[in-house]
Amino acid sequence: MHKNNIAKIQVKNLRLRTYIGIKEEEIQNKQDVVVNLVIHYCADQAAASDNMEDALNYRDITKRIIQLVEDNRFYLLEKLTNDILDIACEHDWVTYAEAEVDKPHALRFADSVSLTLSRTK
Repeated sequence: MHKNNIAKIQVKNLRLRTYIGIKEEEIQNKQDVVVNLVIHYCADQAAASDNMEDALNYRDITKRIIQLVEDNRFYLLEKLTNDILDIACEHDWVTYAEAEVDKPHALRFADSVSLTLSRTK
């Protein structure tokens, strides 16, 4: 078996809606956010076995992130991004994770504002 097959899972442009911000209109109305994730884990076992039990289940991770984002309110991108990163890092196999949250139309002349947090375990 190969050693140290580091898998890089990427979830790209997960489009969700949540309450995010501190202005009155942001507190009253859900806004679009776009989530991007990068998760690294050692995939040696999954690569050798071809068994789902040996792979990191990105579907479960994504479902939990959707529930977190859509069922809560956040004042700051930092808090929202950190909470997403907590979910991405929960599994013992994860060695590194990065979460980016884009807030489209947050600034008048910009496509979006984004914040990225990363964590190495």
